[in-house]
Amino acid sequence: MELDRLKKIVFLTGTRADFGKIKSLIQVLNEDAGFEVHIFATGMHLQKKYGYTVREIFKSGFSNIYEFENETTTTTMDLTLAKTIEGFSKYINLLQPDMIIVHGDRVEALAGATVGALNNILVTHIEGGEKSGTIDELIRHAVSKLSHLHLVSNEEAKSRLVQMGELSDHIHVIGSPDIDVMFSPDLPKLEEAKSNYDITYEDYCIGMFHPVTTEYAHMEQYAIHYVDAILASKQLNFILIYPNNDMGNEYIFKEFKRLEGATNVRIFPSLRFEYFLALLKNARLMIGNSSAGIREAPYYGIPTIDIGSRQSNRFIAPSVINVSYNRDDILAGIEKAQQVQFEPDSSFGNGNSASLFADLLRKPMVWLIDHQKQFKDI
Repeated sequence: MELDRLKKIVFLTGTRADFGKIKSLIQVLNEDAGFEVHIFATGMHLQKKYGYTVREIFKSGFSNIYEFENETTTTTMDLTLAKTIEGFSKYINLLQPDMIIVHGDRVEALAGATVGALNNILVTHIEGGEKSGTIDELIRHAVSKLSHLHLVSNEEAKSRLVQMGELSDHIHVIGSPDIDVMFSPDLPKLEEAKSNYDITYEDYCIGMFHPVTTEYAHMEQYAIHYVDAILASKQLNFILIYPNNDMGNEYIFKEFKRLEGATNVRIFPSLRFEYFLALLKNARLMIGNSSAGIREAPYYGIPTIDIGSRQSNRFIAPSVINVSYNRDDILAGIEKAQQVQFEPDSSFGNGNSASLFADLLRKPMVWLIDHQKQFKDI
């Protein structure tokens, strides 16, 4: 069955990471004449410090891109949330979309879901029902409760949403959309990725270390231990990527200054997602506390030294080695990761998320979902 009319869709993206995850979904709808696709770009995308990554959205060939600067004078998440709600509300009231699509657990996603729910617009949440154990988990579950349609990575995530009272018929397992990109035949070759960023290392490790807002009082010490471990690993090369813009990142940036001049360390504000994947696929290991170490790295069979509690409640593949924030524990994790070879993991889909996503949105029944949500008792 065909849709009764053209459907206007808004994707909200606030970081380099979530854009990489939803890019294949944007692309598949952008190529379908039944949909008019719009992108609301905000958050880290608009900050020059992080490489002004909104340029990557334009380079992807998309149009109808609206830029909104949501940075505030402080880095508190509540003020960022408030400003994003105000800006997105004005935008959608002019655009009048049929659906808002948000991803994950950032405050921008919470802003988008809030605006959609309060303006009687269908909200679709990508990758709800997952656990992480920090403030991110609270945000993710709040976004899910404000959303009408859920597109999740696996049956375990679906089960959690059912436990939260969401209707089973409105939850669809499509896998993790970034897997589509990870195994695309169009993924850049390693040499192309290295050349683009002038990386000359024959072998290297990738590091991404983010602040943990619920442990802000300890972030300075955590950052010191992380950089101490990098400095102590003189036999390895490191490609480090800036932390996200959460409260506490100032300590990480401060410690990164100690790495200036180190010939075995390169630091980048951001990497284009496809280039990042090409580099990750060929890395010796990944070190830090990014979800990429929990999700993407295991798919390539790349070992991860996962530091601290940021990902503590997530699904952990055998290739993930969790260690404390202590320097010596981090170094022990690096040593262990180099002694074992891991098989690729495949717990989050088979690389066909975009087609499943598009097939679902082409069904008229999706657009008949009751905007008045119901809570399903177990």
